[in-house]
Amino acid sequence: MAKKTVSKRQNKVIWDFPFTKKNFLIAGVGLATIVVGYLLMATGLGGDHAAVDGAWNNPMAITIAPLLLVIGYCAIIPYAILKYFPHSDNNNE
Repeated sequence: MAKKTVSKRQNKVIWDFPFTKKNFLIAGVGLATIVVGYLLMATGLGGDHAAVDGAWNNPMAITIAPLLLVIGYCAIIPYAILKYFPHSDNNNE
């Protein structure tokens, strides 16, 4: 009797993490924008920042800070998540 050799093909699943260094760099810029927005918003806290009639004296806390937060949350972070940068293949496979 002749022996049959059964060869099992191994299906290797190779999964590369889709984020590249550029994605993490853009996400870091978005996170820094959000932190700066919250820091600017915190400058409006306290009793000395309001005028006698109750209006805020600090335009950074009421205009620029919310704008930075919207840009960070709604533009930069989603762009960092959704943008695909192809991986550079330095190794020849």
